[in-house]
Amino acid sequence: MQNTPQENAPQEPATKSHKNIYFIVMGLLLALLVVKVILDQKEKTELNEYYKEELAVSQQKLDEISKELAQKIHDIDSLGGDITELLAAKEELENEKEQLLTTRKANRQLIGRLRRKTNGYEELLKEKDKEITRLSKIAEELMAENSGLKKEKNELNKSIISLNENKKQLEEKVAVASRLKAEGIHVYAVAKNGKERENSFKARQITKLKVVFNIAKNDVAPLEGKQIIIRIIDQNGQVVFDINKGSGSFMLEGKETFYTAAKDILFDNSQQQLLFLYDKGSPYERGVYKMEIFTDGYLMGAKTFTVK
Repeated sequence: MQNTPQENAPQEPATKSHKNIYFIVMGLLLALLVVKVILDQKEKTELNEYYKEELAVSQQKLDEISKELAQKIHDIDSLGGDITELLAAKEELENEKEQLLTTRKANRQLIGRLRRKTNGYEELLKEKDKEITRLSKIAEELMAENSGLKKEKNELNKSIISLNENKKQLEEKVAVASRLKAEGIHVYAVAKNGKERENSFKARQITKLKVVFNIAKNDVAPLEGKQIIIRIIDQNGQVVFDINKGSGSFMLEGKETFYTAAKDILFDNSQQQLLFLYDKGSPYERGVYKMEIFTDGYLMGAKTFTVK
């Protein structure tokens, strides 16, 4: 028996309802997919930004470590330590920095590697801080030992020879300490009758100018030959000199200048007395004169006198 059209009519709304449900479900799935894609893209963008920031931080740390490495190399080298390991680390770090300049995109592996590298460099710097402390202590001990050795000339000379190889600063300090000084300086005008006047005298009373002084005791200075120079300067700033009477020139502060008279001696640290007798051969003009004593290009002492 066949069904009538009335019997089939209820099936059409049911089919339509199924289709609506299908489209709704598909729409929801599509919406969820779109949301997931958006969230994934956002997460990817945030991750890329994170890696970018981490890369910038790593680059900044490498720059800071590079500067610290350079300073450690300088400090250890100046203290006479071994800088081979630091030089190798500096070269490796600079290569790492150059590679990062060409890196367009950071990732987890790169960031992890940079963190391990920076941690390694930081550990190396900590170790070198300990070495600098150790070397500084040794340097301080050497300085203290040298101060004690100054009391003994022979021991001091041996210490200077040993320490001067690596300690330029120490050499300069010792050089200053070993400078000779003139003490008990007197300037006399010697008249024709042999009478001597000191400090202030008339021009007609000067036949010869007599300079007398002692070399002060100095246990640091080596026992050796020295050229002692005197320079008489008039009120106009001109040096009194005469080549025919033993005057000449010497280097003073990098410039050649004239001296009045010179004498070669053997410094023996006995507070030896030196005497210069200078015959100018012509009258002295009135004014205040200055007499300076030099050796090795530095001033040992000075004295003024007045010609009336």
